[in-house]
Amino acid sequence: MPLTIREQSEQLKAAAAERLPAEVLEVFDRSIEDFLDQGIPADSIKVGDVLEPFTLDDATGTPISLGQIVGSGPAVIVFYRGGWCPYCNLALRTYQHELLPQLDAFGARLVAISPQPPDESLSTVEKAALEFTVLSDPGSRLADRIGVAFEQADEVLAAQRTLGLDLAQVNAEGAVRLPRPTVLVVDEDRIVRFVDVQPDYTARTEVAEIIGALIQLT
Repeated sequence: MPLTIREQSEQLKAAAAERLPAEVLEVFDRSIEDFLDQGIPADSIKVGDVLEPFTLDDATGTPISLGQIVGSGPAVIVFYRGGWCPYCNLALRTYQHELLPQLDAFGARLVAISPQPPDESLSTVEKAALEFTVLSDPGSRLADRIGVAFEQADEVLAAQRTLGLDLAQVNAEGAVRLPRPTVLVVDEDRIVRFVDVQPDYTARTEVAEIIGALIQLT
């Protein structure tokens, strides 16, 4: 039986604890605690809300609208931090292997969105051999519109740079604003039927939860 995302994430955290400098781990752990204390923003998108139209570029730079995404059925929309994030990659690979094969039964489409530019999104697609649409949300403006974007603390940005990651270099427009890991299930009328926002960036929505939400639509 495949490992759950949570189980895989725990393995990643254990490996990181052995590999990363103690001072960096301390910064990251403190950041997670801060986000857990803050919880889910009160103004974040909720079940029953109508997702406003948007158009974002896919990995090849082709504009894709929300109307196209839900044109023939519901959509599972995943907001992730970027291809540099091991927890994001873990989730995307799991969705590729375990979620995507089940979506045809619901006539549903899978879309993933990050603040990285199209060329970085393409790198993510190629590295993970993803077979679903990956879109670029410059400056996390769409994520901000639905209330799931956040600013990382300066100490977190500094810790990331010590590991060779400069968000201003890998994100579109040099922005460092990121989305909280979020999954939406949106129907053909753009009504949000399922929302899962994760304050802890190491946590992700399990495949079974998403399938359960799609079953409720049938």
